[in-house]
This record gives sequence, structure tokens and C-alpha cells, in this order.
Amino acid sequence: MKLFDKTKWIAGLSLVVLAGCGGSGGRELPPASAGGQGPVYGEAVSDTPVQIGAPYTIAGRTYTPSDPSHYDEVGLASYYGAELSGRPTANGERFRPSGISAAHRTLPLPSYVEVTALQTGRTILVRVNDRGPFAGDRIIDLSVGAARQLGIVEQGTAPVRVRRVQPIESDRARLRAGQPAEPRLDTSPQLLDALRAQFERGGGVIPPATPPPDSAGNNAQAGSGASGQQSTGVDWLVEEEPQRPPSQATQQPAATGSYYVQLGAFSNASNAQRLADRARSLGPVRIMSAGNIRRVRIGPYPTRAAAQQAQSQARSAGFGDARIFRDGAR
Repeated sequence: MKLFDKTKWIAGLSLVVLAGCGGSGGRELPPASAGGQGPVYGEAVSDTPVQIGAPYTIAGRTYTPSDPSHYDEVGLASYYGAELSGRPTANGERFRPSGISAAHRTLPLPSYVEVTALQTGRTILVRVNDRGPFAGDRIIDLSVGAARQLGIVEQGTAPVRVRRVQPIESDRARLRAGQPAEPRLDTSPQLLDALRAQFERGGGVIPPATPPPDSAGNNAQAGSGASGQQSTGVDWLVEEEPQRPPSQATQQPAATGSYYVQLGAFSNASNAQRLADRARSLGPVRIMSAGNIRRVRIGPYPTRAAAQQAQSQARSAGFGDARIFRDGAR
């Protein structure tokens, strides 16, 4: 096994931590090893030799790289970009933010995975050449180029499926050159429902998908940055009142307004009901359905300021994904 220069690794640690403070995807700690200087921009990269590496410890947690023939997991994806441009990845290559690459904690370097956005079913092929992410509940850290291709840049983090594959050489070559592979088929609705249910059983929440851009290039639901506030003109097809004991049925006065705070979205009705039950203390709770997706919301509120106050209270109560929507269609 090739040893690396510990002094260089420690220096890299300081640089990466500083860079990660302003990043969008959550690369909060560095790769597990520096692995040498590697090729620079414009130079060819290789899929050999494949590196697995010894166990390593980051922030008190030990990770053991391995070479599983079948890897298939659902969880959160984040992304990282220009803040680490040109720096060595864990296998010694130079990080290209616009490339279609990723960091994984334990898969061989390099390896190839299909990443599916659970909100939309969009699937892309990604080359893993780095270590990470090291922020708790995330399973993969995409380059900003991969995040853009998957359609999750506006979100920062997004629920995904990551599945190891063995792609054809032409796709490998495109990814090694920093270019997208040939398009993948979107995941079927039946499989997507099963993957969403698996993610939700693990305690995850599926946010609503961002619709495609309109003719002016604007999204109907455009994120406003870290606050997660969004605006929508969606006319919800069904509104279900959460079940509640008769004694509670008239305790909350009717509310008016067009602003809502969304706490989560589910394909499973029982999961939506459980979240609604947890949220009763926050205000009027509604389960709004469109197709097979149920959104749990509190409100409505007459002004954005009132909705922002409710959003802050929801996040303080443990609903970290609370986001503001405006229903302008009714």
C-alpha cells in the first residue's frame, strides 16, 4: 500500500475545513487520504489501479472501505463545488466541479454508481473518485456538475438511491473526461414508489419535486437559498383533514390566507398521518394530496412574515425540512 505524506494531509485538512464552511453541499471534513498530486486539468485519468484502502477515522467515527459486488442504498445526497476546485481527490485525481463525479465513504476508488433522485425518478451515472460525505446522514457527495445533471442544485441535499453498476467503456471514458455519460432511463413509477417507501421507513421525508423551467427559464417553485422559502401556483387536487379525536375537532379556529409551511411529503398515507399527528401543537394541520403524494402542511397564514414565524417555530420543534409555500391558484 502506498503511504502518503502526513504533513501534506494535515495541511490539506485545514484548507478543506475552511473551504467547506461556505460550501453548498456539506463537505464538512476532508477526504480520508491525499493520495498524491494526481493528474491536472486536461490530463487523462485512469480506472486503474483501483484503490480500496485501510479503515480510517474522521471525527471519532471509523469507516472501513470495501469492494461489494452489490451496493444499493437510499439516503441523502449533498454536493460540493468550486471551493475545492483543482484539489486532489482521495485517489489523487484533481477535482473538477463541472465533472460528473462523487465522494463515497467506503466504495472502491474509482467505482461507478447510478444515482436516482427520489423526487423525480431522474437517474444519472456517476464516477466515484473521492471520500465523503462526513455529515451524519448523507450517503454520497456529488460534484456540482453531477448535482446539476440530477436536478438537485437548488435543494442542497436531496433523497436519492445509489446503486453500484459496471457501465460500458464508452460511458466510463466520458466520465473520466469530465463529460456526462449517455442518458439513463428514468426510474419506473412502481420502483420509485418502492424506493420512496424505503426511504420513508428509515425516517426520511421526500420534499416535493421542483418542476421544469418555464419558457422564461424560471422554475414555478424557485428556492430562495438557505431559508428554503418557496412559492408555488399548484392547485392541490385533494385536501384531507388529519384524523383527530372528536374532543379536538373544534379546538382550532379556521385560518385564512395563502401561505403554508410544509413539513414533509409522503407517498404513504400512514406516514403522512403520523407526521400530521406530531405537528398538531404547531397550528392548523392539513394533508394536501396531488396524485399519490401527500404534503403535510400547517396554515394557512395571511402574510409571509407570519409564515416565516411559523416556519421558525416548526424548525425549533424538530421539523428541520419546514419550507414556505404560497398557494396562488385558489
